[in-house]
Formats: sequence, structure tokens, C-alpha cells
Amino acid sequence: MALKVGKGAEAPPFIVMDVIAAANARAAASAPGDPRVIRMEVGQPSTGAPAAAVEAATAAMRAGETLGYTEALGIRPLRERIARLYVERYGVTVPVARIAVTVGASGAFPLAFLAAFDRGDRIALAAPFYPPYVNILTALGLEPVLLEAGPESRYQPTVAMLEALDPPPDGLIVASPCNPAGTMLHADELAALARWCTGHGVRLISDEIYHGLTYGEPAATAAAIPGAVVINSFSKYWSMTGWRVGWMVLPEDLARPVERLAQNLFISAPGVSQVAALAAFDADAELRGHVARYAANRALLLDALPKAGIDRLAPAEGAFYLYADVGHLTNDSAAWCTRMLAEIAVAATPGVDFDRTRGHRTVRFSFCGATEDMAEAAERIRRWLA
Repeated sequence: MALKVGKGAEAPPFIVMDVIAAANARAAASAPGDPRVIRMEVGQPSTGAPAAAVEAATAAMRAGETLGYTEALGIRPLRERIARLYVERYGVTVPVARIAVTVGASGAFPLAFLAAFDRGDRIALAAPFYPPYVNILTALGLEPVLLEAGPESRYQPTVAMLEALDPPPDGLIVASPCNPAGTMLHADELAALARWCTGHGVRLISDEIYHGLTYGEPAATAAAIPGAVVINSFSKYWSMTGWRVGWMVLPEDLARPVERLAQNLFISAPGVSQVAALAAFDADAELRGHVARYAANRALLLDALPKAGIDRLAPAEGAFYLYADVGHLTNDSAAWCTRMLAEIAVAATPGVDFDRTRGHRTVRFSFCGATEDMAEAAERIRRWLA
């Protein structure tokens, strides 16, 4: 008799991870003289963790201080420093008791969804979207409700979209700056969505992992909004993707439930990563240099890609992505990206990863690599499309 396979096994792939594997294979198969693969598929800074973080982790490991479990909500000094960040960056006071250190933002999402919602609840979010939102919701028995957003709303949800839902959803996920479009909810827009959620008993989940990476006005936080859950990470601004450490700002009613879930599902975030994250707060000059490089890369591509024929681009107010409408070039973004990798060794992510109905016309380019790589990629694309 065949063994049963659970419904969770039907979860769709996170396509960017497949693109990473294909780019790795392309690089491994390269012969002498072949062009080097340029990585524009993944949101992973080409710089490593800040020097202060590496030094702190090294010292702690040599002392044998961080090789065991920590409290489920994280070490106290890191939670206190995160609380200080909200005062310094946003002027918002958050009690340490409402801060939970997590195994990256990826570990925070299931904790938030399990604590805030029940099976069958309906959770609204804008499409295009970060794929694991929908895949995690579905795996947990929740129903994603997709709000098709486009250039007219900068790919962000609006109150009008929510008012069109009958009945109202049980939750709303927002991301600002968002992945893949890099657009932001401005302060008045976030406030309007929050008022609507409060008035309709809708739990707001705010993904803020790209805060600190903006190219105009700073991003607004939902940390002061009653009932909201804020999720952030050390992966993006702090360039610590592989360290797997993030955090949540929780409302009072979810703090203990999240702690209980974390104790059972994850035990704790890696202790050494928490020590490194605490030290990363002292790397301001280094991190500002990263943001300056992303800004230069953004400006370079916003100039070069239209000259190459890719001129339908989202505003990219933050994060490090350009979301491009390539419908005039292809109606199959996955095949187009496969060809681009095979023929000119430039890896990018097809839009079908982010939008299952319209993504065949879109592609996401990540610009967090080296500036010389971005320039070389743009030139290769220009010659390819010519």
C-alpha cells in the first residue's frame, strides 16, 4: 500500500530558489572564456555581514558563550537594542516585552499567522507579492485573498480594494518597501489602511524588512498601530541573510502566544547570530555605504535598462529591485529568463513567482550586487535585445 503524502507537499516552489540553482549550475558548467554569471535573481546583498558583527560572533564562539539555546523571544540585550531602534528611527516607544527575536523574517511569518488567525480565515494581500506569504498561508489552512494591484497604486493595496471585499478579510498583509516592486506605502496611505483595519476588526501584518533601504522619503512603520504585527529582519539592511535572525513587534495580546509557539516550533533563533545582530547596530557607517551603492546601482539601471528596451519599470522607492513589464518582449517571462541566463549569463527572476495571473509579462531584477556587475549586465542585455 502506498504511503500517504500530506497536502503540505503540494506547496508551490519559491521559484527564485530554482533560479538560484540554475544560475549555480550555469556557473559550474562554464568553460574558460565564458562570461561570468551575473546574479540579479536574488535579494541577497553581495556584501557580507558588517565587520563588527563578524568580530562579535567570532569572539563569542571562541569564548563558548553562544552555542546553546536562548530564551524563545531572544537575548535581552538584543531586544532592548531593537526597542531603541524604534525610538531613534521612528520616534515610537515599544516595550521590550513586545519584541520577539525570530529565525529570520521567514520564521516570523508562521508564528504571526498561527497566533493571529484560525484555519479558514481569509487574509488579504496585494499581488504581486512575496511568494512565501501565500505558500505559508495555504500550508496553514488559511485562504489568501489577492488584490490585483498595478502601476496606478504603485503595486500597493488601497482602501478601495479592501472595501470591495465582501465580507471583509480577517487579516491584511502589507509590505513597504515591497518585494518585488520596491514601492512604498507612504505614511498617509499606511495610516488610511490601518484605520480601515481597526474599523473592521482586521489584523494588520506589516512586513518592514526593507526599512533603511529607501531612496527618497523614509519608510513609515506600523509599530505604533494598535493590534498590528510588525516583522523585520537583519537580512537586508544589515546584509546578514545566512545568519537567520529577525524580529517581530507584537501587540500585547499576541506576545505570550507567539512565545509559546516559538518555544515549540523553533526553540530560539541561533544564539551566535543574535550576538552578531546586536553588534551590527554599531556598523552605521559601513551600512550607509551599502545603501549608497544600492542607490548608485538603481540610478545606473533606471538609465540603462530603458535604453536597452526595458522601459516599463516600477518606481523602486525602496528595497533593491526593479520590477519590469516585459510584455512587449515576451509573453513567457520564465522562458525569457531561462534564455537570458543561457545566452548572456544574466540571472533574473520571472514575474510568475510573484503574480500567478500577470507575471508571465514581468521580470524582477535585483540590484544589490556590485556596481560594475550591474553595468555589465545592462550592457549584455542591451546587446542581447538589439
